[in-house]
Amino acid sequence: MDARRPVEPGEAAFQGEFESERPRLVALASRVLADASEAEDVVQQAWLRLHGTDTEIDSLPAWLTTVTTRLCLDRLRARTPVPVEEIDVVETAPDPADQVALADSVGVALQVVLDRLTPGERVAFVLHDTFGFEFATIAAVLDTTPAAARKLASRARAKVTQPAPEDALADWEVVDAFMAAAREADFDRLLRLLAPDAEVTADDAALLAGTPASIRGRRAIAEFFNGSAQAALPVYVGDRPGAAWFHRGAAAVLFDFTVLGGLVARITFRAEPEVLAQVARREATQRKPTERKRP
Repeated sequence: MDARRPVEPGEAAFQGEFESERPRLVALASRVLADASEAEDVVQQAWLRLHGTDTEIDSLPAWLTTVTTRLCLDRLRARTPVPVEEIDVVETAPDPADQVALADSVGVALQVVLDRLTPGERVAFVLHDTFGFEFATIAAVLDTTPAAARKLASRARAKVTQPAPEDALADWEVVDAFMAAAREADFDRLLRLLAPDAEVTADDAALLAGTPASIRGRRAIAEFFNGSAQAALPVYVGDRPGAAWFHRGAAAVLFDFTVLGGLVARITFRAEPEVLAQVARREATQRKPTERKRP
């Protein structure tokens, strides 16, 4: 649907204020849904709801925020049906952790954990920790109580910052998060994904291809990869996830990752023919080597 269609006479009163709110609404929906295109669609739906309502609106920004968030919530529920647990609401003193904004720490890797939250947890976490909404406002959006909204956000925060074993990132998720951070020049995220004593090494064939012989330490490795590896593609080498540079359809240099405890402990550049023969392309979100597809 074209967001820039001609404005009908009845729409003109809201058009200017809506357009001023559009960037904020798109940012909110993008964070909740993790999909920019879907976020634009949701915001356009909010505009259509606004055009069609005959309700008296006291605060247009608040009304648009509520409608946009509820549309996002509907999409989350339709996207991944998750059994919703009953919330045993216990009134407690304000949690000091509620004052800590964690949004900037949610990188590509932690987005995987965010995707595993229930729709209610995800909305409560994003609205509070990313955008600073009060729990009374979040409760109105979720049609619950402020205490229940607080508990949803707290539960989500715990899952994001200290994931349970079943929510721990798989090796392929860590590898893909690291390579995404490298391409996007996200230095801080690279540091977070590297073990303190991480190292980079290379076999003789990779050295001949121009890779460094050795890099030691988290900061030095992050500096090397920051903004690099733009052309590397996700692969499997045997049963291990990695990345590789390709030349004329064939793997030329493999980035062989060792992941320990959810962190990159070692990257070995490898170009030996017998190793490259084991390399197979995979989709960036492919989990199992049995699912891989060769070019």
